[in-house]
Amino acid sequence: MTLSFYKYQGAGNDFIVLDGRSHLPQLSSEHIAALCHRRMGIGADGLMILLSHPEFDFEMRYYNADGREGSLCGNGGRCLTRFAYDMGMNKKEFRFLATDGLHEARIADNGWVHLHMLPVNAIESRGTDAMLHTGSPHYIRQVDDIEHFPVVEEGKKIRYNKEFSSAGINVNFVQRVPEGLWVRTYERGVEDETLSCGTGVTAAALVCAGPGREKQLTTIFTRGGELAVNFTRTGEGSFDDIWLCGPAERVFNGTIELSSNI
Repeated sequence: MTLSFYKYQGAGNDFIVLDGRSHLPQLSSEHIAALCHRRMGIGADGLMILLSHPEFDFEMRYYNADGREGSLCGNGGRCLTRFAYDMGMNKKEFRFLATDGLHEARIADNGWVHLHMLPVNAIESRGTDAMLHTGSPHYIRQVDDIEHFPVVEEGKKIRYNKEFSSAGINVNFVQRVPEGLWVRTYERGVEDETLSCGTGVTAAALVCAGPGREKQLTTIFTRGGELAVNFTRTGEGSFDDIWLCGPAERVFNGTIELSSNI
């Protein structure tokens, strides 16, 4: 089977994107994992399909790099919005359905894509660490000298401990800097560090939020580039009007032959 694909990235978080509006390719989890393989395939952190929806601009279907269907991917949602625009949806504001519900997105004048996230109602303390759900489950640990921190080694210890080994959890290591936050993420489904994670930087911004209920903006630095998170604190551990903002760009497009042996 010949598959037409597009490659997009948002702050280094990269995705294979398929247009499934007129034809939905029948891909197995093995196909998806092979396509996402960094050396034997196209290479990506995940695969997304743009689908039609009777009530909204589109529906987002997302798969992790291991081939399993995933929860919300924030950078993926921003990239799929840009893809919808590039494919002829001539508008700057979108409403689409993802696995965790309805989202709004808009394309700013500077080309950044802003994604409206669902409210967060609780942050669970784990000693000096924290856990919360921002469309995907995240564990937050603040560290010093993040540039040299062993993200993969320490991330695996948390992701594969007895509590999380079955369902998995994304593990974020965060350092406060004068300009905002530095965030590095070990991502489940990829089972490695990714250059950025949209739901992860959102979780880090909320955990590290300042006092008060006024609207706040946090600048986030990742290995793949800069992102920003806007939000309003509505109570202790609860937040609303959360926006994940950053670049989303097409890298290339092409075709690939899928092996019939998978």
